[in-house]
Amino acid sequence: MSSKAILANLFRFLVVLAAIVTSGKLWAEQIVLRVGVYENPPKLVMAQSGQVSGIMGDLLNVIAAKENWQLIAIPCHWDDCLEQLARGEIDLLPDVAVTAERSELYDFHTTAALLSWSQIYVTREHNLSSLLELDGKRLALLKGSIQHDYLKQLAENFNIDVTFVLVDTQQAAFAALSDGNADAVTANNFIGELKAVELNLKPTPLMFQPSRLFYAVPKNKHDEVLQAIENYLKLWQADVSSPYFTVLEQWNSASEKMKIPKEIRWLLISLVVGIVLAILFLLLMRRRVKEKNSSLRQTQQNLNVILDSVDALVYIKDLQLRYQYANKKVCNLINLEQKQIIGQTDAVLFDAETCKKLRENDLQVLEKGQRIVEEEINTVLGSDNSQTFLSVKLPLRQEDGSIYALCGISTDITDYLLIQKQLRKLALYDALTGLANRRLLMEFLEDSLVEGRQTQTEGALVIVDLDAFKTLNDTLGHHAGDLLLQEVSKRLQSSLLPDDLAARLGSDEFVIVKPNMGTNRAEAERLVQQYAEAIIQDFALPFVLDHTQYIASASVGIALFSDADGDVERLLQDADMALYRAKASGRNSLRFFDPVMQLEINRRSQLERKLRDAISLHQLELYVQPQISSDHQYVGMEALLRWHDPVEGFISPADFIPVAEASGLIIPLGDWVLRKACQILAEWSKVSGMENLTLSVNISPRQFRHLQFIDYIDSCLKELEVNPNHLELEITESLLIEDIDQTIERMNALRQRGLRFSLDDFGTGYASLSYLKLLPLNKLKIDQSFVRDVLIDVNDEAIVSTIIALGQSLDLAVIAEGVETHEQAALLENFGCHVYQGYYFGKPAPVAEWQKIISEIRAVHK
Repeated sequence: MSSKAILANLFRFLVVLAAIVTSGKLWAEQIVLRVGVYENPPKLVMAQSGQVSGIMGDLLNVIAAKENWQLIAIPCHWDDCLEQLARGEIDLLPDVAVTAERSELYDFHTTAALLSWSQIYVTREHNLSSLLELDGKRLALLKGSIQHDYLKQLAENFNIDVTFVLVDTQQAAFAALSDGNADAVTANNFIGELKAVELNLKPTPLMFQPSRLFYAVPKNKHDEVLQAIENYLKLWQADVSSPYFTVLEQWNSASEKMKIPKEIRWLLISLVVGIVLAILFLLLMRRRVKEKNSSLRQTQQNLNVILDSVDALVYIKDLQLRYQYANKKVCNLINLEQKQIIGQTDAVLFDAETCKKLRENDLQVLEKGQRIVEEEINTVLGSDNSQTFLSVKLPLRQEDGSIYALCGISTDITDYLLIQKQLRKLALYDALTGLANRRLLMEFLEDSLVEGRQTQTEGALVIVDLDAFKTLNDTLGHHAGDLLLQEVSKRLQSSLLPDDLAARLGSDEFVIVKPNMGTNRAEAERLVQQYAEAIIQDFALPFVLDHTQYIASASVGIALFSDADGDVERLLQDADMALYRAKASGRNSLRFFDPVMQLEINRRSQLERKLRDAISLHQLELYVQPQISSDHQYVGMEALLRWHDPVEGFISPADFIPVAEASGLIIPLGDWVLRKACQILAEWSKVSGMENLTLSVNISPRQFRHLQFIDYIDSCLKELEVNPNHLELEITESLLIEDIDQTIERMNALRQRGLRFSLDDFGTGYASLSYLKLLPLNKLKIDQSFVRDVLIDVNDEAIVSTIIALGQSLDLAVIAEGVETHEQAALLENFGCHVYQGYYFGKPAPVAEWQKIISEIRAVHK
């Protein structure tokens, strides 16, 4: 049989295969939907194949496959999309926010497909911290968007002169900023995060328009389509393993290893299986070839259309590695016509390095009969740009089993890898300095300590803390402080060895990990001391900050790997203790961790023994601090543990709570607090004016994960007849580090019982948007470290306003703690936070004292 006939049969079979794969409902009547597509990555894009893609596009493709819909992508600009939808020229438009005006023209489903908000971005050379600073500025944004209407109304209300640069696409908006045709650009958070990294832009604290995004259809049309979408969204959003979360993960995941998208994987598998089955099928169809020539030509034409529309390179090479077939994607890549490619080898199409690698893989298929799955980096001859492909190559065999050709299917994953790289950088590196962040530092330390113990080699952890950094911020401003941090990071990086790692641990605290320092401890001490002394000397040279010279100094703490016995946290504590000694000695000096520091550990042991006695002798007491709304109503209290030792007097929770955590005493201590809180709630239920107050109790991660935790809460609630709706459990972001699935399961179990959850100290730990969407939270609690300087620190102001906006977009209540002045409360209320806790509203006091205060207030207002 000729290779031409075999290829024709192959094409004929794949037509049937493609119909089955793409339809999923071969005999069902198909609904054709014209889908409007405007470029708004990653929510909505037009794939190279001409199909709708992006987060909302991929969700629609999954639904269409299940419902036997045929989707026809109609490219359009945003305002044109809306007009065509109103006229019925397109049937469905994804990524639409509901407004009263749009509800008159279009129909929407009920369950939101995505949540989004808008933000203003500027170049790195400019700052924009309030709406008033838009006066006299040019602002680029999408024509016909709700952002335009919203900002136009704001400008009119505040009498701000803003020139709106209206464009047809989000890409054009960012281009206007890059080309100098605009001073700022407005975009949704999805494309904004990507473009900010790509174009080195700076997000401003101006966030607005939290939106719920839907699929829209023309008014009074396609009710069954909307109902199907609604059913799938409601079903999928309740199941973390559903296609909904799979699509979100494919577009938003920050995983360290590249994962092949499900669509690509199934496409490759389908095509590979189809090709193999097609060859077998050809053997059975040889007798009918002559009778079906006319039909075969038509089938071949249809298959060419299908293969040309596949978003992958499909090709066949003979034993001499000459191309026998190439689909349209191959032709577009090489920029040649198919007839110019057929009969050629890779040598006339790609550069020498690419040809060498392709030949190695191809020969494994043709000579050894192996099936190859490989990432290939290809550079077209005459081009400077390389592209990465995920290639599947398998042998094509004759009836006697001999190999006569190879078939390859290569999918371009260049953009996907770039997104993964960008997301990894955001997840593992500090945005200001470019150094490793805490997460990457902890992973590196874990690996280094394990390797050091296995190889019996010494290493060192060096903590560098800037002296008088707060003074710099107060005198020259936070911008100067940021410049100093950046310059310090450059100097630290310049002295690193290939195996070293530099990280930013805190505001002005840096960490250098130096593994592989040999097997001799004394020699390692000498080398790391020389290194630390060089750092201190290097800091004596002035730093240039905006043409201003500034001389800084640093204190250095050092701990050797062998001091920590393989424990990462202990190693950090040892180095931090040494740093404390260096700062206490007058700063601008270095100290090693040594046995003298063990005295503090002994103090912790003594404190543990005293705490154990205090629990058994009932020397602990619960104070409460009120939580008050902006209309001066008491809405709840937070239970705060206090310890008055008979000998030492008052002992701070900051001293004994860490001891309880480390020793395991946090379990009985936490049980006592929970039971005492339930007793307080039982008493309040009988007191007029306090019967509806909630009581918040801090729960430690170790206590939360205890096997009897839920059972103990059940027993307290039942025995004391407490309404579970009045008990609020405060968890910290550290609870989210380990076993997030078990955490969510336990939280849901308690939530079903009526208990409420608050995320304490939000913004200081590890929480991410993906976690917040999954956790059954009721409230976000803004940490007092942000509230303290919110009136004088623009960074704290931006963080606080962002947390409040985030809480509103996720339908979570927001409470600010540490409110100490009327001005702080007024600013927080202006941002949209309406519940506060702090000394301005009341200090922690015994329960009876606050019960008396509230009763007196109630009596006055009667």
